Amino acid sequence: MDKSEIYERLNNVFRDVFDDDEIVVNENTTSSDIEDWDSLEHINLIVAVEQEFGMKFNMGEVTKMKNVGEMVDIIISRINK
Repeated sequence: MDKSEIYERLNNVFRDVFDDDEIVVNENTTSSDIEDWDSLEHINLIVAVEQEFGMKFNMGEVTKMKNVGEMVDIIISRINK
């Protein structure tokens, strides 16, 4: 799985979680870029991403993620193990 496929799948997850078909995420997307992305929605988003990719983030990873690009890097590292 390459980055473009991961971003495509993440776009679908973000659109579903935030109920907004216009969302397009990229490596620099942060919570400040999406109006409804608050702490509760962050939890919902993490769970949805974990389900989509069949993996679990650890708490350290969740707290260190500064943008979607860092999330993608973690997903890639897990897929390539």
